[in-house]
Amino acid sequence: MRHGWPWFGPDAGVALDEVRQAGATDIVTALHEAPIGTAWTDAAVAERKNLIETTAPGRTPLTWSVVESIPVPDAVKRQGRAAKADIEAWIASMQAVAKADIKIICYNFMPVVDWCRTELDFETATGSTAMRFDQQKFAVFELCILRRPGAERDYTPAERQAADSLLRSMSAQGTEALITNIASALPGSTTEPLTIPAFRDKLEPYGGIDAARLRQHLIEFLEVATPAAEALGVTLTLHPDDPPRPLFGLPRIASTAADYDAIFTSVPSPANGMCYCTGSLGVRADNDLQAIARRFAPRIAFAHLRSTKREADPRSFHEAAHLEGDVDMVSVLRELLTEDRKRSPGRSIVFRPDHGQRMIGDFGRTSAPGYPVVGRLRGLAELRGVIAAL
Repeated sequence: MRHGWPWFGPDAGVALDEVRQAGATDIVTALHEAPIGTAWTDAAVAERKNLIETTAPGRTPLTWSVVESIPVPDAVKRQGRAAKADIEAWIASMQAVAKADIKIICYNFMPVVDWCRTELDFETATGSTAMRFDQQKFAVFELCILRRPGAERDYTPAERQAADSLLRSMSAQGTEALITNIASALPGSTTEPLTIPAFRDKLEPYGGIDAARLRQHLIEFLEVATPAAEALGVTLTLHPDDPPRPLFGLPRIASTAADYDAIFTSVPSPANGMCYCTGSLGVRADNDLQAIARRFAPRIAFAHLRSTKREADPRSFHEAAHLEGDVDMVSVLRELLTEDRKRSPGRSIVFRPDHGQRMIGDFGRTSAPGYPVVGRLRGLAELRGVIAAL
């Protein structure tokens, strides 16, 4: 397996030498500054690749091996094949990436909002801090701040009352932080930051789109994109929903083994692959991570390895240390290594330590939420240790 590191570019506060020192060899990144729906140019991709792969004498070389992500525009999720211009722009970006010999592309199909957290610095028992999804705070946002029409039907009277009470106890600063955390797009997000009015406007066109229709739009996108990917030797890897359940009354269609099976059955192309994310899938107690890895092993080109810990209300969870939480990481890695041994070196699975707790030198240092240097260094070291032992 190839040891990857997510890197948000030269202005993100993490030097490439720090990536080398962490033990990673493969860079996972994207043109995060490019507007969603705009085709990436050959020149822009080549410039970023040269920055990553031009190695000073005596330095360990790095390879840009995974693009995470080329955002799928909202119009594709709402309209499917009818969003022809947006799909063509997406394929043009893929072509630019393939021309630079980068052959794994991660993407997701979460409507309106990408991955979602209510807290960015939840203090753990060790004094480190972690990202958290608190169902009660989410209810405050949806019921009392966003005031989504029909949201009250998704909550019991007791839950609605608890949300009102919690809002009254929150400071103005706490309320603003909650809005920012949910609506302003977390790092690596493939959706746009939103104001509350814009958030409501984005939700409205999805009124008639259920899970079956959203899945059909994904299939229509893949029916166009995968032949192009096959011709280029590219594997597309669909990231699971995070959290893996409907949010804001919106369907989500990449949350379970059954979801992925439906997608792979409908579009059997070898270019139609999976980003196997233990953190996202692991939030659901009914997802058997080892069975999913075994079942879809040939489809896994890219893996996000992290652990989450479900709380007393299982809809709430926080990011645990990589070898703790609800994920049996040793068993997961055993499955991935079994698959990886069957492959040629050029098709080896790329994995990366996903997220991390802020600790030690991370405090006071600028870093993207969820992506501290020391916390991820610990995660990668633990994963590398398990791999070496296995």
